[in-house]
Amino acid sequence: MSKAENIFLIGPMGVGKTTIGRRLAKRLEKKFYDSDKEIEKETGASISLIFDIEGEPGFREWESKVLDELTSKKGVVLATGGGAILSASNRRMLSIRGIVTYLSASPDLLMKRTAYDSSRPLLETDDRFGKIKSLLKERGPIYRRTADITVNIDNITTKKIINLICEEIDQLCKK
Repeated sequence: MSKAENIFLIGPMGVGKTTIGRRLAKRLEKKFYDSDKEIEKETGASISLIFDIEGEPGFREWESKVLDELTSKKGVVLATGGGAILSASNRRMLSIRGIVTYLSASPDLLMKRTAYDSSRPLLETDDRFGKIKSLLKERGPIYRRTADITVNIDNITTKKIINLICEEIDQLCKK
């Protein structure tokens, strides 16, 4: 299987992995999956409920199981959860089985996009902006190391983001 058969989107919550992933899949004529939605289908529970009952470690186990299933498919665009890259085995899976694209954004934009979203357990805190900055500081280097492609989404349209990703994929495939 060629790495180019699959495109995996990584990045922080609120960056637009699902929105961009759906449109990218349509353009590339691939099937789209959102790992969080697939976890909810498999467990019959919301991500928030899984966090409440099993904690973050329990959720991460489900995430790894579902990522293994989804990254084994061919011809997919996959939007991963923001913390999927925390596990070395997940990073390995993503890197080996597809082209990994890191969608990056400023803390200000992420705050704006998640300000009224109560479905993100890690942001249920009094200092949401501080938590976003802390997550970016912790995860940013891991996203960058894992990615084949990095696209900053600040101040550009979804169409332009998709064009940039497609151009980068073309360049990678020519190497």
